[in-house]
Amino acid sequence: QVQLVESGGGLVQAGGSLRLSCAASGRAFSDYVMGWFRQAPGKEREFVASISPSAINTYYTNSVKGRFFISRGNAKNTVYLQMNSLKPEDTAVYYCAAGTSMYGGPNQYDYWGQGTQVTVSS
Repeated sequence: QVQLVESGGGLVQAGGSLRLSCAASGRAFSDYVMGWFRQAPGKEREFVASISPSAINTYYTNSVKGRFFISRGNAKNTVYLQMNSLKPEDTAVYYCAAGTSMYGGPNQYDYWGQGTQVTVSS
């Protein structure tokens, strides 16, 4: 079992930045691919970014490339999502997840946090 707890969400104006954190406990954090997903009201949960267990490889959905950056600190059992140049369409509940594939959808992830709300005002 892996327990995940997100933090760092909030309200920010368009063009601003936020840094999300996800703290993990339980089984070996460094064994897992870590991902960030988001879900806006009335929409399906969508992939945002993922990072390999070694942190060498990262992958992003096209809409956030160049604006969002995922990183991890295996010694601290934490994964981060730095979000810059935020847009109103980035408004969603953001979830971190632990899984086995960097390129799969939500069903490739076994453990999920409770989510943190990000709201971007125009």
